[in-house]
Amino acid sequence: MTDVTKSRFNCRRLEVSDLERVMNWRMSPHVTEFLNTDPVLTLDGQKQWFDKLVAAGEYYWIIEVDSIPCGVINLADIDMTNKHCTWGYYVAEKKLRSFDLAMSLEMSLYDYAFDKIGLNKVIGESFCINKAAVKMHELCGCKTEGILRQHIFKNGQYYDVCVQSMLAEEWNNLRHKRKYQHIAFA
Repeated sequence: MTDVTKSRFNCRRLEVSDLERVMNWRMSPHVTEFLNTDPVLTLDGQKQWFDKLVAAGEYYWIIEVDSIPCGVINLADIDMTNKHCTWGYYVAEKKLRSFDLAMSLEMSLYDYAFDKIGLNKVIGESFCINKAAVKMHELCGCKTEGILRQHIFKNGQYYDVCVQSMLAEEWNNLRHKRKYQHIAFA
């Protein structure tokens, strides 16, 4: 098992050569447990999805721990008029999951969204039953904007969704008080 406390984290742009791996991750039950869907994907469908996200100007990166691909992080629904977007991520390789990785990913993504893209707000959604994710976002400084009650219907039941956000001004006041590995988004 990798000692993630001494690991080096990196995020590189998603490439066509990653699509089969991402497809397999995205269909894994341990990944989809807290995601909105349990998709059945094809490689052709992945290529169409990739073309659409490139055309839309969305940002998708492969998360790496010590150069080992282990998950996906993204900025999507980018609205430059209102200067906001949504974000999400998952670490598919269980042995590489860690609190340090999660915190560093989230806080480094704020650095990128606010400093590089010039956004004012980053919005994330988590299933309310995923208390660890909701708490982690709070530890990073996110504010809960509300609960979307019975918002996702999956596997025969409704799930409430917690909507949380970070504003550029809030992050500028917090970033120097937080300790995290600064991840470059290539």
